[in-house]
Amino acid sequence: MKPFILRLAGLSMSVLLLFSCSSEKTAVTTSSDYNYKVDSLLSIMTLEEKVGQLNQYSLGSEFTGPSSKKGQDSIRYQQLISGQVGSVLNLLGAENTRKMQKLVVEETRLGIPLLFAYDVIHGYKTMFPVPLAESSSWNLDLMQKTAAAAAAETAASGVHWTFAPMIDVTVDARWGRVMEGAGEDPFLQSEIAKARIKGFQGSDLSSNRTIAATAKHFAGYGYAESGKDYNSVNINNYILHNHILPPFKAAVEAEAASFMNSFNDINGVPATANEYLLQEILRNKWDYNGVVVSDWNSIGELVNHGVSADLKNAAKKAINAGSEIDMEGTAYVQNLVDLVNIGELKESIVDKAVRHVLQLKYELGLFDDPYKYSNIQREKEVVGHESHYQLAEEMAKESIVLLKNENELLPIKNTNNIAVIGPLANDQDTPLGNWRAQAVSNSATSLLDGLKNALPNSNIEYAEGVKLSIGPNNFFEEQLINQDDRSGFKEAIQLAKQSDLVILALGETAYMSGEARSRADIGLPGLQQELLKEIHAVNPNIVLVLMNGRPLSLSWEDENIPAIVEAWHLGQKAGDAIAATLVGDNNPSAKLTMSFPRHVGQIPIYYNHKITGRPSTAPGMVFYSHYTDVVNSPLYPFGYGLSYSEFEYGEIELSANAMNESEEITASIDIKNISNVDGKEIVQLYIQDLVAEETPMVKSLKGFKKVDIKAGETVQVEFKITKDMLSYYKSNGELTLEKGAFHVFIGPHSQVQNYEEIVLK
Repeated sequence: MKPFILRLAGLSMSVLLLFSCSSEKTAVTTSSDYNYKVDSLLSIMTLEEKVGQLNQYSLGSEFTGPSSKKGQDSIRYQQLISGQVGSVLNLLGAENTRKMQKLVVEETRLGIPLLFAYDVIHGYKTMFPVPLAESSSWNLDLMQKTAAAAAAETAASGVHWTFAPMIDVTVDARWGRVMEGAGEDPFLQSEIAKARIKGFQGSDLSSNRTIAATAKHFAGYGYAESGKDYNSVNINNYILHNHILPPFKAAVEAEAASFMNSFNDINGVPATANEYLLQEILRNKWDYNGVVVSDWNSIGELVNHGVSADLKNAAKKAINAGSEIDMEGTAYVQNLVDLVNIGELKESIVDKAVRHVLQLKYELGLFDDPYKYSNIQREKEVVGHESHYQLAEEMAKESIVLLKNENELLPIKNTNNIAVIGPLANDQDTPLGNWRAQAVSNSATSLLDGLKNALPNSNIEYAEGVKLSIGPNNFFEEQLINQDDRSGFKEAIQLAKQSDLVILALGETAYMSGEARSRADIGLPGLQQELLKEIHAVNPNIVLVLMNGRPLSLSWEDENIPAIVEAWHLGQKAGDAIAATLVGDNNPSAKLTMSFPRHVGQIPIYYNHKITGRPSTAPGMVFYSHYTDVVNSPLYPFGYGLSYSEFEYGEIELSANAMNESEEITASIDIKNISNVDGKEIVQLYIQDLVAEETPMVKSLKGFKKVDIKAGETVQVEFKITKDMLSYYKSNGELTLEKGAFHVFIGPHSQVQNYEEIVLK
């Protein structure tokens, strides 16, 4: 290709050469090289051009070339071709991105290329399981691979930047966006954050198969009060530093290219204008050097929060706090130049923000070749590649959690007459989940089709039973739930009567969880439980297959249904993966990363809560921390999941009972597969600090290993206990290590009781 050269008349030859480069790299570019280039470019930019780099719009293909535009479209088009737009979201496809990039490179004074961004949450066209489902696999290598496959498809479509992963620790299943994250534990969330960031970004951000990742939402969004999206957040500093911030610190260590603000406030200050979060912690304490982008109009929403009287003040507060790119808010492009000119904003603050944006563009290689991601042939070859579908099925199998299997009803054996019932049984769309990017509607394998493929010699009959939704089923409209139509009950009940086994597929459609899909009642929506009870009355031999994006309240189901499979929204190959699990070709190994409550009134419920002054009871006691109508424990705890194998844990063995700060202790345990089925077990290490200056948690996950154990085999699993595992953050944010006694737990889930004691000297 031709060298990319700034077209500014009068520029010196040295400046021209600085920004020109060929498609052939002759040397590795260092951060100092980038800094020199960025500083040189900044020195020739006007204030308006600088502010333009901080302005992000959602633009469609109608903006890719000159045309008669009116109103706001006309304004945005003029800004686009005058260097007042630095990044664009939601413009997709190699052809469209190439056209718009060409327009900007050729029409603007400096020809600075655009960044193209998109929400790639669990796949681009090939859909992998929703992130909460993937997290249940505890398989970091596989999660890195699915992120890498999503990145390859995205990059081949001309997009440089994803607004993922979401690494909000979440403890309230009413919040719809739990489906986007990895659950309630900060340690596991941190490990998954690093895996997914590495998957998106690879080892070379300038590769045309990788994209820039975004750690979101910084911070506290997962603690929205009462589980309502966009709501206020009321937390103490201990929770902030020990639960919420660790995954973001891990994202910095993983060199995430960008951070995104959250919509909520923290201690009365919205995150978008929160200097404590963005300056004191992110920039100063963690030394982060990437881009910070607002969430959709979160700068403008400072006015709604009541901390700014108008958009100009909101822009001033946000830029001073450290929010650098204004997503769809127009606050910066309308106000920053004026704020600098009237002396209310230092231009150096604008420069600092622009420097981060330009740095990212250099790292992506856009100054080398603005069109490198917009290759139509590569797009055809990579997007929806067969290997990605195979990976989607592998990931789906690893994400299925077996919650109950009474009398070994599963796997299915010697059963010929099978009834497949439920509104989600023949659904090819729901498994794709919410935040589905460019997935083709109704392109997933349904459970019914998966079972027919897996059991070709069985008599499988289907009845819908009940409709789950009666209204819009898309991202932009509310899902309307059927509350009245029972017309399908009779057929389903009759089919259940004449069948040996009933497989009931119930749960949530794709758009009953996700952004803005908070639910006050997290039981089975609509008439589904009523149908389940009717069928149970005529044939209790039921396998309940759940498809959902959040933990559900399932007390009746757990008490009455013999087999329950948590199948989430598993993506492209959901039906095949579920069927393989039901018939025993796949031995389930996944474990929950969010606790399932017995009743919605227990929420928020999470395993690593603090110790209370009245934590337990003797029989008949009244005055302790509890409910009078339900026990304190969750129905299914964090880390819980069954298998077709049965594992027996031995006693914990310690290499020593005491250590100092410079030493380590090895904790080991023997685990035996006492069944005749090969399986995988996720072995979990928890530690409890017995006495601390600030009230400790009952226990905290500090390590895990997923191990293959053959039938009859015994394996030894070891963990190294280090001082970092014994440390915690005080409310002032300082990492603290205190001498004293600790309990070490190793087991199959967070409710494990057996422990050994160690002492830090």
